[in-house]
Amino acid sequence: MKKTLVWAGSVIGAGAVLALVFGWLDAPRDIRTVSVSGECLTTAPKDRTAITLRVTTLDKSAAVSMKQATAKIAEITEYLKKQDVQMQTTDFNSYEKTEWNRELQKSETLGIETSIAVEVSADNVDIIEKILTQFAGQKDVYSENLRMYTSNETMKPIMEKCLGTAVENARTRADALAAGDKRHAGKMLAVSYDVNTRSSYQPLASNFLRTKATVETADAGAYVGGGLVTKDTEVSVTVSATFEIR
Repeated sequence: MKKTLVWAGSVIGAGAVLALVFGWLDAPRDIRTVSVSGECLTTAPKDRTAITLRVTTLDKSAAVSMKQATAKIAEITEYLKKQDVQMQTTDFNSYEKTEWNRELQKSETLGIETSIAVEVSADNVDIIEKILTQFAGQKDVYSENLRMYTSNETMKPIMEKCLGTAVENARTRADALAAGDKRHAGKMLAVSYDVNTRSSYQPLASNFLRTKATVETADAGAYVGGGLVTKDTEVSVTVSATFEIR
C-alpha cells in the first residue's frame, strides 16, 4: 500500500512538472520590437510623350455648336487611329458662354461653346511632332499640355526595386539600434509604405509647335520652350516597419 502511494505521488508530481513546462511554453511572451523608417530615392526615365488636342466651337445654336465640334474631333480621331499612339477623350463639355460688357455693365451671352479634348501619347517624340504639324493652325483646334512622362510599365519595376531598398534600409537601422543591447533585428512584423513621384511640367500655349531638335538639345531638367521637361521622374519611397528584436 505504501509503495502504491509513493508511485502515485511520483506520477502526480511528474504530471505537475510537465504541466508547468507546457504551461510555460504555451504562455504568451512579451516580444521586444523596434519600429523604424527606411527611405529610397531614385529616378525613372521618361519614355512617353503626350499632347492634348482640344476642339472648341461657338455658335448661337447648341445643336450646331455640338455638331461642329463632334465632326472635327471625328476627323482628328480618324487620323490618330492610323498612328502608333494611345488616345482617350478627357473632356466633353457644352455650356453657355458669356462675356462681361464694361460699357453696359452687364453680362452678355455669346452663344453655346462646346469643348472636346483628346489626350494623345506615343513612345516616340517624332510621332507627336507629326501630329502637331498636322493640326497646327487649323480652325477651332488647339494643342495644350505637351509633356514627357514615365509610363506605368517602366515605373512598376523601378518602384518595386526601390521599395525593397527602403525595407533593407529600415532593417539596417533596426539592427543598429538592437546592437546596443547585443541583439539583432528578427522577422518583420508589420510594414506600411508611401510612394511619391515628381514630374513637373508647364503647359504650352495653344497651337504651339516644338521640334524634335529643340527637345534633344535641351539641358536635362530645363524647361523646353516653356513646356517640355526632359528631366527624369523623381521617385521617393518611404516605409515604416516593425521588427522583432532577438
